[in-house]
Amino acid sequence: MKKTGIGIKIICACVLLLLVVYAGGCYYYGNHFQRGTLINQVDVSNLTVQDLAVRVDAYFLRIQERKSDGSSYEESIDGKAIDLSYASTEPLQQILREQNQYLWFLPQHEEHETEDLLSYNKEKLTQAVQALKGFEEDFAQAPTNAHISEYTPETGFSIVAETQGNELDQAKTLEVISNAVEELKGLVDLDAEGCYETPTVTSDSEELQNTLQKLQKYGTVTITYRFGDNIEVLDGSTISTWLEVDGFAVTLDQTQVENYVATLRKKYDSIFRSRTFMTSYGKEITVDGGDYGWWMNYQQEAKELAAQIETGESGERTPVYYQTAASYGAPDYGDTYVEINLTAQHLFFYKDGQLVMESDFVSGNSARGYDTPEGTYSITYKQRNATLVGENYETPVSYWMPFNKNIGMHDATWRSSFGGTIYKTKGSHGCINMPYEKAQELYGYIEKGTPVICYHLAGTERFTESELEK
Repeated sequence: MKKTGIGIKIICACVLLLLVVYAGGCYYYGNHFQRGTLINQVDVSNLTVQDLAVRVDAYFLRIQERKSDGSSYEESIDGKAIDLSYASTEPLQQILREQNQYLWFLPQHEEHETEDLLSYNKEKLTQAVQALKGFEEDFAQAPTNAHISEYTPETGFSIVAETQGNELDQAKTLEVISNAVEELKGLVDLDAEGCYETPTVTSDSEELQNTLQKLQKYGTVTITYRFGDNIEVLDGSTISTWLEVDGFAVTLDQTQVENYVATLRKKYDSIFRSRTFMTSYGKEITVDGGDYGWWMNYQQEAKELAAQIETGESGERTPVYYQTAASYGAPDYGDTYVEINLTAQHLFFYKDGQLVMESDFVSGNSARGYDTPEGTYSITYKQRNATLVGENYETPVSYWMPFNKNIGMHDATWRSSFGGTIYKTKGSHGCINMPYEKAQELYGYIEKGTPVICYHLAGTERFTESELEK
């Protein structure tokens, strides 16, 4: 009986204790917000309205920023500086009255949203945000996009990584800080909140990688031109300057290609240029005129060169020519050619530097203005049994070897003598009239493209026997 009485007393004591705790809780939560209560995202658990007013009065916001080197920097905005306060505590009182204080021991997860609960001067907040160090020009570094480097002979092209910088987005920063103030947050990390301007192109961009591949294709091309003993090498160091990058698009500047080919043409074309020529008479002369020589088709060459660069193909290249010559350099006519002395009315044919044949001839009639032009030319073609047609003549010949439009060398069976000064009054319409046997012999030696050099040389005039008899 004694033990039973003790047990009843213990139970009564526990019940009494629970009643006291429960009553205390009911009293406490009569003026404190219950656990788990959020008002405008602010956790007000176990706080009174007065506690909240004190918190707002003492409020300041710590703002964590980023330096340009990636390290952190902290500033703060004081609530008093922006006139932060409760517009009215009535909404808080209303929430407090509506909570069931008698069920305080149960888990509470209540969220409340009220409009215009907090009051602050938005203009002052904007000014405070703008005054942050992160907006100072000498502090803030703008981000840079990843991009392709300039070409270098050692590495070609490469991707230069983006930089993050620390330039704040003003609108985003103001929004984030305003929200932090309204939620009475103690700390806001502007980096974590995405307030910084970011690069729009990064190193792992697929488009940037594709652009790099295109540029590298161009940059690794090496094209070699050989002009005799001279070599011209076109490689990435030059080609890279012809590339235009617009966004991620890469184009080859055709004008630059054309300019390059034009420099080659200017340097190595020999057509229409004067030539130094050592005559068979031992005297060196300058020969002007004629259309012999290297003549590059620079427009077609520019197109084909650009196409080769576009495909990324390296190797040796021979230019596209309208016309070629025997060799590069001087003399471009080589050592196989026909030499025509219009003063002496005598020609020579050299093959591989050796005199093979020579002959007198009759050239264009000077008295009638049909002089055979000086200059360096080449055999256009050769033809057997041709008919020469002019304004007032139609003459068949057995060996026709034109070299200057309708002027050429041919047999002239109607003549009984050659050389001397016959050409002055009884010459041709401009052609080189030769004895049949000599025309036949020369025809067997020459080919299309064989150079023909016509010149005058004072002091070499010759006379036929009949002219000497006179």
